[in-house]
Formats: sequence, C-alpha cells, structure tokens
Amino acid sequence: MTDVGPFGLSVRDQALEADVQAGMAAVEEGLLEATKSEVPFITEAAQHLVRAGGKRFRPLLVMLSAQFGDRYAPGIVPSAVVVELTHLATLYHDDVMDEAAVRRGVASANARWGNSVAVLTGDFLFARASHILADLGPEAVRVQAEAFERLVTGQILETAGPQDGRDPVEHYLDVLGGKTGSLVAVSCRFGAMMSGADDTVVDVLTQYGERLGVAFQLADDVLDIASDSHESGKTPGTDLREGIPTLPVLRLRERAARLGLADDIALCELLDSDLTDDDRHAEALRLLRAHPALEQARQDTIRYAQDARSALAPLPECVAKTALVELSDAVVHRAG
Repeated sequence: MTDVGPFGLSVRDQALEADVQAGMAAVEEGLLEATKSEVPFITEAAQHLVRAGGKRFRPLLVMLSAQFGDRYAPGIVPSAVVVELTHLATLYHDDVMDEAAVRRGVASANARWGNSVAVLTGDFLFARASHILADLGPEAVRVQAEAFERLVTGQILETAGPQDGRDPVEHYLDVLGGKTGSLVAVSCRFGAMMSGADDTVVDVLTQYGERLGVAFQLADDVLDIASDSHESGKTPGTDLREGIPTLPVLRLRERAARLGLADDIALCELLDSDLTDDDRHAEALRLLRAHPALEQARQDTIRYAQDARSALAPLPECVAKTALVELSDAVVHRAG
C-alpha cells in the first residue's frame, strides 16, 4: 500500500498504484515540457509554480477516472496536463487579485516579478493548455471551453457579490461551483472520456467531480482560518485580510444576523475593519478559530464530500471506485 497524490491517498491495489504513479510521473514531465519557452525568463516564470510542487489533485482525478475505460489511451496524460496548466494559470491570476505574497510555500509570482509578469505568465499557461487541447479533438475543446466559461463566471460573481435579496451563502456556493467545481468536474470527465468509458460512467464521474470540487474548496476555506502556513503552503487568513468572504465568515455573519449576539456582532465589526493591520488580523484569526461558525463550515464541507461519495453509487465496485471514495473522505479529513 503506497501513498500517492494529495492528502496521502492510499492505493491498496498494486496494478492501480502502478498505473497512477506512472501517469502522474508522465504528467509531471508534460508540465515541464509545456512550460518551456525559447525565452529563458518566460520558462523560469512559467515553471515557478510547477517546480514548487502542489497536490496535483486534478491530474490524479484524471488518472483514477481513466480506470473505467482504456487506462492507457493516448489522450489521458495530455488532458491531465491541460487541466493542471489551466489550474496553475488561475493561481497566477488569483494571486494578483488577492495581492498574495506566498503560494505553495514560495514567493508568489506577483511578489517576485510584479503583477504584469504574473498576469502574462498565467496567459502563457492558458495558451499552452489550448495548444495541447487542440490535439485532443473538438469535443475536448468544447468541454474545456464550457468549464473555463463557468470558472471565469464564478470569479466575476465573487467579485460582484450577491444581488440584493440573494442569500450570501447560496451565492457563495454557486461561485465555488464555477470557480473550483467546474475544473475538477472536467478532470473526471476528461479521464473517463479519453479512456472511452460509457457515457453513463462519464456523467457519474462528472457529477462526482463537481461536488468534490466544492468540498475541496470548502476545506481550503477552513484551512485558511484554522491552519498555519506550514500546513497550507500559503499565508493563513489571506482571504480574511483581503476582505474576501469565505464560508466561515459567511456563517458567522448569518449567525450574527439571526441571533444578534454581542460577541458575534463585535467580531463582524472587527472583520469589517482594516485587517491589513497585523494585530487586528491576528485577533480576527484567533476569534474565528474558536467560533462555532468554523465548525459549521467544516460540517458543510463534510456534507459536500458525502454528496460526492454518494454520486459514485451507480458505478461498479472496483479498486478505482474505492480510491475515489477514499479521496472524498480525505478531503473531509483535510478540513479537520
């Protein structure tokens, strides 16, 4: 039994373990090849986050989903490279919008080279992903384009905020479906589709990926409050400092509006203050870590992960299905 992929996912079948490890190694080679440029500086910037590592969550899902068809089909590894390049590109852009200083335990691209270079490097990665995608056929291009549209729409909705009268939590979950669920769903879809799996299997795995993607991001929300930088690879409370309302904060505001407790209202007021001040930021983190809203956000994470697990029910029992079930459990464990 060997741990592969994110969160120390344990693969108990030797054949599956060998397939996944070989596939992930090929993806790593593909990422380095896809981020090379004739201009050395572009190569350095494009490979900055590739070489920093990462969970490779999306490529792992491609590999596991491919087990339901011909797992050696030629489009599997390139499609995994496409989804990871797309994800990496969004990280470059996200760090600019969030003014983040750290990503994956290293200086963010914008902190190292400035916002312009970070944005353009993200664009470069999108271009390279599109180049690979073109060889995978028009259906793959369409699937990726639809997912990318959802991803960007989710980001815009997050920036715009909920419309008047819209429940902020529902709005936020819709945002996550676009920003994170869409690309995780495509990872599962590509793995199954490229392997030639039945359409029913493709649909089931796509639904699983969508729900797992939301659970994955909700776990990130919890970690952003609950963990230190060593655990998460980025500065704790980054979203908090930037005033981005993640689920623990939304659950706090919901509770404050419903119960009107003085401590809840005071914490909301603290969150509305200038959290670029380190002392205020540290106090806000301390109070949120002890607040019931954080536990409620954990329970939301568990619910989405369980929904993902339930989506797999129509699939035949096999080692790949077991691994996907364990992956949904690992997301819950990650959130504590």
